[in-house]
Amino acid sequence: MPGFDYNTLMRQVRKMQEEAAKKKEELAATVRVEGKAGDGLVVATVNGVREVVALKIDPKAVDPSDVSMLEDLIIAAVNQAMQEAKVKEDAEMGKLTGGIKIPGLTM
Repeated sequence: MPGFDYNTLMRQVRKMQEEAAKKKEELAATVRVEGKAGDGLVVATVNGVREVVALKIDPKAVDPSDVSMLEDLIIAAVNQAMQEAKVKEDAEMGKLTGGIKIPGLTM
């Protein structure tokens, strides 16, 4: 293919991979998203790379005779936080890739 420089393309890919790694570190360190369930009885906090970093449970949510209710609240809070973190992550990573999903660069 005339005019195609494979080495230039590979340098650009490596540069983009480095920028993506830096962005992921930044998202992990700076982004915090909360998901709440049961009117705030359970609050899950997730960082920008979708790791749960905190979980708060109000004692009012703890009923030993209804553990499944607490389990459902935790799942709902974590899922809400994860979804919001993914939206933020996709937006930030999209800035690097111009909105194109590139395997290995986007999560």
